[in-house]
Amino acid sequence: MIPEINYFAVLLATLSSMIVGSIWYTPKVFGAYWMRTAGVTPSGDTKDAIGPILLTLVVSFITAWVLAGAAYISMEFYGGGLLVNAVVTAIVLWAGFTAARFITHDAFDRRPAGLTVLNVAHEFVTLVVMALIIGVWPA
Repeated sequence: MIPEINYFAVLLATLSSMIVGSIWYTPKVFGAYWMRTAGVTPSGDTKDAIGPILLTLVVSFITAWVLAGAAYISMEFYGGGLLVNAVVTAIVLWAGFTAARFITHDAFDRRPAGLTVLNVAHEFVTLVVMALIIGVWPA
């Protein structure tokens, strides 16, 4: 079975990831805490952000594309609507892959628990927003 994917929804979900990240990590929200806790010092040169932003854009597209395919497969297997299947799939994939891997790696890297919680929560919000977008625009 080849999943039916709405690539317009995948592109919107990709952009939503960038918007969520821009808000989440702004200094007035969680950015100041993140920089302090992660030991990140901005260079002050906006050119330094171009590479990471482009990489994030590509990775976010892949994430949205995989989520759309997995949500479709879930819908075909379990039945029901795409919206519910997309949200449930996002939460299950977040818990089983994203959160589990972050927690494991951060424990071995001895990162502060607050930083792990911040980043895992960001990924949760990002995936749920992606799922909502993918779920309301079926293929």
